[in-house]
Amino acid sequence: MQEADAKAKKNARLEDIAREAGVSISTVSRALNDSPAVKRRTKQDIWKIARAHDYDFRSHMPNGPVGAEATIAVIVPAPQARETRVADPFFLELLAGIAEAARERNADLVISHVAPSSAEDLEFAMTTSRATGMIFIGQSSLHDGFNALADRDDRFVVWGAEFPDAQYCTIGSDNVAGGRRATSHLLRLGRKRVLFLGDTEAPEAEQRFRGYRQALREADIELVNDLVVPAHFDVHSGEVAARSAINRGIEFDGIFAASDLIAIGAIRALTLSGRSVPDDISVVGYDNIPAARLVTPRLTTIDQDTNLAGRMLVSKLIDTKGGKATSQRLETSLLIRDSCGG
Repeated sequence: MQEADAKAKKNARLEDIAREAGVSISTVSRALNDSPAVKRRTKQDIWKIARAHDYDFRSHMPNGPVGAEATIAVIVPAPQARETRVADPFFLELLAGIAEAARERNADLVISHVAPSSAEDLEFAMTTSRATGMIFIGQSSLHDGFNALADRDDRFVVWGAEFPDAQYCTIGSDNVAGGRRATSHLLRLGRKRVLFLGDTEAPEAEQRFRGYRQALREADIELVNDLVVPAHFDVHSGEVAARSAINRGIEFDGIFAASDLIAIGAIRALTLSGRSVPDDISVVGYDNIPAARLVTPRLTTIDQDTNLAGRMLVSKLIDTKGGKATSQRLETSLLIRDSCGG
C-alpha cells in the first residue's frame, strides 16, 4: 500500500496539483515559476501541495523563498592572476556588505557554484539563471566577454577595476589613488626604496601598481625594476616574494603590498630574516581585512568601504530600469597603524 502511495506521488501531474489546489493548470505552472501574476498566498499553497506529492519541480524553483522583491546571484569568475575563494577574507567582507544591502531591499542572495572562465560561460550563466540580477566578483580575464554580454543582457554588475572601454557597470575602489596614497605615505616617512609586491596582470593590482609609479614620479624617484616583485593575493605568496627579494640581496626600506594578505606574508618573511617592522622596513597593505588589525605589528593599510560597496552593487541591480547602470569608484582611505612607524 505504501509503495502504491509513493508511486502515485511520484506520478503526480500539474493537473493533479491544480485539482487539489482548486486552480487552473496555467496558474500552477505560473506559481511554480514564481510569476508575480500569482498571489503570494496562492503560490505558497501550490508549493505545499507540490512538495506533498513529491512533484519534480526542482528546475522550476525560484532561487529563494516566495515573496522576495528580487533574487541576486553572486558569481566568482574562474581565477587567473588572483584566486578568489569564498574563504578569502576580503571576499567575505564584501559578501557581508552585499548580504546586508540585499536584506535591506527584501532581496534573496545566492552564491552560485558557477565559475565562468570564458565568454561562453558568462552567456551560459546569464541565460540559465533565474536570478533577477547577478554580481560578478572580479573580472579575471573576461573583460571582452563582459563587453559582449552587455550588448545582450544588462542584468549584471561587476565588482572590480574599471576599463576605459567597458560597456558594463563596474563598482570598485579607486585603485590608482589608493596605490598612490600608500606609496606616498611611505615616501613621506623617508623611505626611498619601496618594494612593490603584487601581480600586475590582475586588473586591480595593475592599477595599484600604477598609483605606486605615480607616487614615485611625484617624488622624483626613479622606478627600479628589481623593486617590483610578483605575488599572488595570498599570505604564502607574499612571504615567498619578500623572501626572494631578501635572498637576492635587493635593498629596500619599505613595502607596498597589493593586498593585506600579501603584506602579512611579507612581514613574516621579514621577521624570520631578522628585520624589524617598522624600525628597519615600513609596510603598507591594501583591503583592511579584519586580520590587519590583529597581526603584530598592526598593519597600515588602504581601506575599502565594503558596506558601501555592497549597497552600491545591489542598488545598481535593483534600481536601474531600462538603461545601462553607470560605473562608480569608491574613495579609499589610509589607515595608519603600527607597521609604518608613523
